[in-house]
Amino acid sequence: MDRNEVLLVGRLSAAVEDRRLPSGDIMTKWRLLVRRRKHGRVGSHTDSIPCVTFDPEAAELVRNLKPRDAMEITGAFRCRVYGPTGAKIWCYQVEVSTVRPLEAELLPQAESLAEPDPPESLRPRPVAYLADAS
Repeated sequence: MDRNEVLLVGRLSAAVEDRRLPSGDIMTKWRLLVRRRKHGRVGSHTDSIPCVTFDPEAAELVRNLKPRDAMEITGAFRCRVYGPTGAKIWCYQVEVSTVRPLEAELLPQAESLAEPDPPESLRPRPVAYLADAS
């Protein structure tokens, strides 16, 4: 059975933007900053994940947040294609169905995101290893 479920916890990167579509629907857009787990690299890395919602309640909750406020979102990963024939633009984003504001102290600290190395038997193997398997 196919599943397309997304759960993200992060911070609002900047002000929220509303856009009225030709259909008349209002699409609310924002970016969510999500820290990556540390894997032996120096410094911290974050992903800026584009999010949209068509749900008026979820949109209202996000509009009431300020940049750097923490939230938990659920939704689905979407690929949208738009533009004229021959010059199509592919856009990947999370279509959000629920938003839950969080207190900053509920977010894990960067130090707690570091994970110990997995045992050798659980580490990813190079693709060449799969070619040798019978």
